[in-house]
Amino acid sequence: MARIAGFITWKAEDVSRRHDYIVQMLAAMSDDTCNVINKGPLSLGIAGQWGSVAVSGNYIVVLDGQIFNTDELQQTVSGKYTNNAQLILELCRKVGFKVALQKLNGDISLAFFDGNAGRLWLARDRFGIKPLYYVSNINGFGFSSLPTPLLDLPGVGKTLDNRYIGLIAGSHYRTFDNAPERSPFVYVDQLPAAHILEVGPNGVLARYVYWQLKPQIISIYNEDVLAEQYRELLLDAVRRRLAVAGRPAFTLSGGMDSSSVLGCAVHSMGRLGDAFSTLYVDPTYDERLEIQDIVNAGLAHWTPVELSDDLNLFGMVEHLVSIHQEPVATATWLSHDILSRCVAEKGFDSLFGGLGGDELNAGEYEYFPLFFADLRATGQDAQLAVEIARWVEYHNHPIYQKNAVIAEHLMMQLTQNKIMGCCRPNIERQNRYARTVRAEFFDVAAFEPVMDHPFSTYLANRAYQDLTRETAPCCLRAEDRQCSTYGLNHYDPFLDYRLVEFMFAIPGTMKIRNGVTKYLLRKAMKHILPNTTRMRVKKTGWNAPAHRWFSGSNLTLLRDMVASRRFQERGIYHIIEVERIINEHEKIVQTSVIRENHMMFLWQLLNLELWLEWLEKF
Repeated sequence: MARIAGFITWKAEDVSRRHDYIVQMLAAMSDDTCNVINKGPLSLGIAGQWGSVAVSGNYIVVLDGQIFNTDELQQTVSGKYTNNAQLILELCRKVGFKVALQKLNGDISLAFFDGNAGRLWLARDRFGIKPLYYVSNINGFGFSSLPTPLLDLPGVGKTLDNRYIGLIAGSHYRTFDNAPERSPFVYVDQLPAAHILEVGPNGVLARYVYWQLKPQIISIYNEDVLAEQYRELLLDAVRRRLAVAGRPAFTLSGGMDSSSVLGCAVHSMGRLGDAFSTLYVDPTYDERLEIQDIVNAGLAHWTPVELSDDLNLFGMVEHLVSIHQEPVATATWLSHDILSRCVAEKGFDSLFGGLGGDELNAGEYEYFPLFFADLRATGQDAQLAVEIARWVEYHNHPIYQKNAVIAEHLMMQLTQNKIMGCCRPNIERQNRYARTVRAEFFDVAAFEPVMDHPFSTYLANRAYQDLTRETAPCCLRAEDRQCSTYGLNHYDPFLDYRLVEFMFAIPGTMKIRNGVTKYLLRKAMKHILPNTTRMRVKKTGWNAPAHRWFSGSNLTLLRDMVASRRFQERGIYHIIEVERIINEHEKIVQTSVIRENHMMFLWQLLNLELWLEWLEKF
């Protein structure tokens, strides 16, 4: 991993302090030695591995991340280059910054300074795998890989965004990243994925998109041909990342996504992969039996990392918020943090995962109603009846029940008839805990999320929403923070943009078929994965038994926290409503009654409070 930072000052008296600002920001993000370059009104810096810097005349590039298609770029850039930053610099000189970005296949955030034009350009990769934040005011312009190092720049400060805090306090984690240009702090902005920020003379800013996921029409509908194309794209995405990884390890669950990445890596390397899995005492979330199919097939040296129910939850969350420097969206990232530390302790420096696989392959249970709506909209009523029947047969659940009436209700609830393909948010889920937050602090129930609809189908727009504003951004941010803490680079081959473009051109009937998700991926992984894994219908889902963590002494500590003067004086929550939910959660867990518990709300409650306490000391 690497961290980058930069500062331009508009005041002559602050010029001598620029270097100190950069050193200070980099020290807050990395323990590694930093490299600072001063040029004209600008100071740029980088710290850590997996990054690079290049200087040529009046041009400078600082790069966090790696490029996967250097072989292709060499056809455009003549001559030798010593690192990826130099390659990008020469590419920018030849074709311009925007075109250069469009040619790159990589996980990057970068700054390019053209001293001749007096301009600075910032950019992030297409899916925001690498982070980048910035501030701009009368004192100058600054940017950083993380938001908190920017708080000490002149005129910034710690002013918090009530909208951000309110959504974490009383909404669903899918709402946290609905505005990808915002951060937890009022005066700190985030550069969205696939965007360029141009900083001109006197601080004039222009932000624009350099790549967009657009509707495409496939010309081939032969499933065997498409499965072969899918296989080759995924194999190539894995190969290119293996080529730049040092000693790679792989996360492994019982599902298709991480298993497919591992299987493709084994196929490419010609040897077993080193796989790590988190296991639980609670069989509801434990996947050891499913994982064993991969191990028995000879695909992995396997290291299980088992978590007990008796965790030091407060201490672990304090650790998490200190490395994330913000609340952590879901409890699964506690498990991932423990796994990442284990991977690093065993000497690996890279971690491959399956993030993006659900969005590309309609892997979430939530995708079914949108798929049903597409079948109805296109007059495929007979197939719709079959799909609903298989959905009920394969995926019914004692809490989340499924039948034809519920299918009709979900289609009506989650789709908008006036605009073909436009999805609605799940308001019932979004506002389940809205009453816990004081409306004078932030009116959670009044929040209306942006729902993009660039595609003509509900399923594609739902997946696009997840990829850009809901599930993917918070996961990628968490993965970046945790892997960076342990000196690991992270790779998500499903987010190779060529593969994403391909899968967004594939019709929904090749993603869900007869009640089974990830249809085309299952065909593509023939001879790569064992049939027991490929043909498994049930999906456990990447989750953690946090309901058990919020019990016993941990629940007592949580009650004490809520009763504390500091918590109550923040003025965020209706305390009586919070206490009611805690009591109800305890009763649900103790009695094992068949109803949904409150572990996700309690997780967000704990994370928010411990983060606010951490920030007071920052």
